[in-house]
Amino acid sequence: MKLAFFDSGIGGLSVLHHAMKILPHEEFIFFADEDNVPYGTKTPEQVLKFVDEAIAFLVAQKSEAIVVACNTATSVAVRKMREKYSVPIIGMEPAIKLALDKFPNRKVLVAATPITVTGKKIHQLIERLNAQDLTELLALPNLVEFAERQEFCSAAVENYLRRELTKYDFEKFSSLVLGCTHFNYFKDTFRKILPEHVRIIDGNAGTVKELIRRTNLKPREGLSTVKFFYSGREVTDGLEMKRLEKYMQRLDEMEGIS
Repeated sequence: MKLAFFDSGIGGLSVLHHAMKILPHEEFIFFADEDNVPYGTKTPEQVLKFVDEAIAFLVAQKSEAIVVACNTATSVAVRKMREKYSVPIIGMEPAIKLALDKFPNRKVLVAATPITVTGKKIHQLIERLNAQDLTELLALPNLVEFAERQEFCSAAVENYLRRELTKYDFEKFSSLVLGCTHFNYFKDTFRKILPEHVRIIDGNAGTVKELIRRTNLKPREGLSTVKFFYSGREVTDGLEMKRLEKYMQRLDEMEGIS
């Protein structure tokens, strides 16, 4: 089955990375909207336009299911995209429910982009979970820019996160939920800063599980393939392929950090 993964940039590679381990025999497409990244500081109208253009491209590529591996794009556009296109479209949702299920009655900090933090969708999710008193939201826009330039472990990254996280009394929290796929590249720095009892949780496994459910995928024989696109242009340049390989290697290093 041809499965497409779409993100504003390279954050969604973390979802693709997980899917390729769970579904090693499928045909994958990854679309990074590198011309317009980051989405988190754009207007909702701009994001809706970018997502529509990306979905139209992936439908033209005969994708049989599309994962919007971007919390910002999901919050702004997925409902409208499902109304417009017949292909199954799976969105991302911050794993607040998972955190609350694991640690009832303990507070959850959700780190995301500004547009996700202020968007209606995440507040509706919090209300649906009756978690208004147990959830706090933190926008970390600079982390997307660090990820896009592959600045993973610098002093600037650590100082930025320490400055933003010092606002919270983590004795009251059980979990940090990563509400942006770009943030998965920084799990080691989060782990270094956070108290040991605070778990780091992302939504990648749940998203891939929902993809399998929606498409009724079964294990099969064969070799997987993957094509990469930047805003509709296929990536074939050797240096760019090495750049993408470095991201995947970084994700291997982050695997298991919680």
